[in-house]
Amino acid sequence: MTSPENTYALILAGGSGTRFWPLSRNDKPKQLLDLFGTGTLLEQTINRLEGLVPLENILILTNSLQVEAVRAVAPMLPAENVFAEPAKRDTAPAVALGIGLVAARNPDAVMMVLPADQLIKDTAAYHSVMKDALEVASKSDGLVTIGIRPTWACPSYGYIERGDKASMPGTTCQHPPFEVKRFREKPNPELAEQFLAAGGFSWNAGMFVWSLQTVIEQLVSHAPELASFVSELRRSSDIKATVAAQFPKLTPISIDYALMENADRVLNIEATFDWDDVGSWVSIAKYLDEKGDKNRVNCAVSEIDSENNIVFNATPGTHIALLGVDDLIVVNTGDSILIANRHQADAIKKLSEILPAELL
Repeated sequence: MTSPENTYALILAGGSGTRFWPLSRNDKPKQLLDLFGTGTLLEQTINRLEGLVPLENILILTNSLQVEAVRAVAPMLPAENVFAEPAKRDTAPAVALGIGLVAARNPDAVMMVLPADQLIKDTAAYHSVMKDALEVASKSDGLVTIGIRPTWACPSYGYIERGDKASMPGTTCQHPPFEVKRFREKPNPELAEQFLAAGGFSWNAGMFVWSLQTVIEQLVSHAPELASFVSELRRSSDIKATVAAQFPKLTPISIDYALMENADRVLNIEATFDWDDVGSWVSIAKYLDEKGDKNRVNCAVSEIDSENNIVFNATPGTHIALLGVDDLIVVNTGDSILIANRHQADAIKKLSEILPAELL
């Protein structure tokens, strides 16, 4: 395995707070919420890295609205390891910024790129997979992506189509890597069913592992604008000034489009750990207590003839009662109450277009 001093993690912790409104806000998105009473998702992401990555080698990218809240959640990290992007530019420029920051510190690094807002409980299994990914990345010319074995034909995720098992002499992986044939965009439900039936497909979880040498070579070949930005960061005597001047000029594009779909070699390791992107109130529901007829709640609730509701009360001293209602999402934060059809949970973010600015 890569030595600890050469192992880095870049945690992407930006984004908006629209899917979990009214609990989430622009300055407090999903990764900064304690949804399960076990700490924020960002805290959990950092804590999972204990034993894999030294604290001084964990970097977090966020935005100016959230940077102070991120620092408050992550006091165990050096303050200079939390960076605020000066503009919103999607994941490829963000990842390039992280690559440049790591390269300026350690040109021999192997780094992980991790979302801050995923729920993973089995830390031992997570370590086993990520150790293998780090070894593969350090001993190959491939970019490694961690895939999630599909449990249903989800049309909301991108998919990774695997090919043959990769030849990796000199490695001792418990989780063998496979060559990636191609990335598949979010499919319609019928195509997702075909993927599931065919086998050999993983959900794209947005977790990547690579050596600096390999990823920089691939950026030079396939994303020269980003490669030039990384090069500037490596040479810069004032990284903050360089980021402020150059980052807003970068083309907004996802890392999948900019690099992963075009790279010369991508390898996939399928995760054996549990995983949930907890993308909506409906996905949160299964972690809440059951009350009455399939209602899921985080608080005391009185209910009569009510079924399949989700209730989240963040305001002590208030009580919620349900009478003759089904399939609702009810969220109370004190200054706002959301009442929504649970079948429209994915559309809650549209409310941001019409809500008063002080509630965003």
